[in-house]
Amino acid sequence: MTPLSLLRQKMQEAGIQACLIPSTDPHQSEYVAERWQVRAHFSGFTGSAGELLVTLGEAALWTDSRYFLQAEQQLAGSEIQLMKSGLPETPSLSDWLAEQLQQGDTLGINGWQFPHSRVRSLRRKLAAKGIELRTDFDPFDEIWPQRPPLPKEPIFDFPTDYAGESREHKLQRLRENMQKQGASQLLISALDEIAWLFNLRGRDVHCNPVFYAYALVGQDEARLFLPYSEEGKCPDQLGSHLAKAGIKILPYEQIADFLHQLAEGEQRLWAPETQTNEALFEALGGKPYLRKNSPLAAMKAIKNEREIELLREAMIMDGKALKDFYQWLEETLQERPVSEYEAGEKINEFRSRQEGYFGPSFDPIVGFRQNGAIVHYRAEADSCAMIEGSGMLLIDSGGQYLKGTTDITRTIYLGEPSEEEKRHFTLVLKGTIALAMARFPEGTTGCQLDTLARKALWSEKLNYGHGTGHGVGFFLNVHEGPQRIGPTRSNVPLQPGMITSDEPGYYREGHYGIRIENLILCKSCGDGFLEFETLTLFPIQRKLIVESMLTEEEREWLEAYERKVAEALA
Repeated sequence: MTPLSLLRQKMQEAGIQACLIPSTDPHQSEYVAERWQVRAHFSGFTGSAGELLVTLGEAALWTDSRYFLQAEQQLAGSEIQLMKSGLPETPSLSDWLAEQLQQGDTLGINGWQFPHSRVRSLRRKLAAKGIELRTDFDPFDEIWPQRPPLPKEPIFDFPTDYAGESREHKLQRLRENMQKQGASQLLISALDEIAWLFNLRGRDVHCNPVFYAYALVGQDEARLFLPYSEEGKCPDQLGSHLAKAGIKILPYEQIADFLHQLAEGEQRLWAPETQTNEALFEALGGKPYLRKNSPLAAMKAIKNEREIELLREAMIMDGKALKDFYQWLEETLQERPVSEYEAGEKINEFRSRQEGYFGPSFDPIVGFRQNGAIVHYRAEADSCAMIEGSGMLLIDSGGQYLKGTTDITRTIYLGEPSEEEKRHFTLVLKGTIALAMARFPEGTTGCQLDTLARKALWSEKLNYGHGTGHGVGFFLNVHEGPQRIGPTRSNVPLQPGMITSDEPGYYREGHYGIRIENLILCKSCGDGFLEFETLTLFPIQRKLIVESMLTEEEREWLEAYERKVAEALA
């Protein structure tokens, strides 16, 4: 039987007419351990964003524009319909569900995988159609043979000399924030927030140096709920250090029972409803004192002086690794073709020669010719394209170093580009430069700056479907909030110390993709205004640039950037 057949069998046994499977884990992570790749297992679609909705007779998968082409390829030949989120003709998940189900039918979900805010919204929409919602439908262990367990690799200390601030001081700052809000306990579910707060790192999630845990911080003590807590997940010496900082280790599985007991007392608990899963919200009796977002995302986003100093060093190492890679690529292509997959492996290999390298910050995206138009393309060893002859080559890659996290995209041309290709590339470059050169008043949000990166493309009726910039962690997740630069309305202002990507692009489906990505640091420039400093250090290919399309100011920026890169990588 197919995975979907097994799922439908369990649905019928449970009296459930539809099942919704998200891409997340109990911590609302973007990237998850293999155990939580439930949607990928049942759909075959491996992108990091998407939801699978299965009824007894139909199946559909919703994903965003970054993954349209990938989803079309991976769902081809299956019964699953692709629903392209954001397009006017695409029905919303709840509207489609209302058409498929009848009054009195039931939708089943695993409450551990959905944040309370989403469940509340879903329940309201379904109730209007007379559809029930069950949050305890979790047959996946039974019908997923050899489902992987959570990883057992030990967590490790991230020294204050790298973090720039001790765990004790971070806890003190957090508790001051909690006191202002009147909260006596804060429940933390986000894995990167836990790793950042306690100056710990792990290897539980591919490319992300985090570990599975919950944390509960009170005014006098902090509790860390770890899987395999009595099987060496936290080494003894590290456990002693944590105990001295007032941090107690408890079993991961006890979190729900612990919260249930806490809820029966007089504690004023802060449980962020967009991060706390429904199962834990139910354990709290649905009555936390505060539901607003955790303050840790904003604290973590503003990098301290030591983090910025170390990240500058990481950028030099990263640039040198890329310099070696592109030299290898050029020399090798003179002798033989190179597969996209091999190129990605080689990028990781050259980075691994740098001091303090931990691993890639995401799997490299190496797209030659038409594959470059797939925004989050992933080259598979047995089916990817060979890089040979002429064409546009887009490479988006990054590294995890003890000194910081990098993320860079460069698009180069092998051979001689056409006038159209050069024009499109230069339009993207103008967007990169416009954002990098921006000056703006304090309080400005990313959605207010997004237009700067798109203006040149818009002037020729061109656009791109993804955001322009995401926050980046420090030896943590390559995607972090709360800030972002994109068309979606945001109430999070950019602040000094925030690291964000600057990555406009243009994608001509079936032909090529262009993206230029640098990481930029937000800084004060006086008089209540802010500006960006470009941190990424690697040249932009000159032969793709139409000089006459650049203003004098843009040319000056480019020449200054090239001098800076040459000096740093000499």
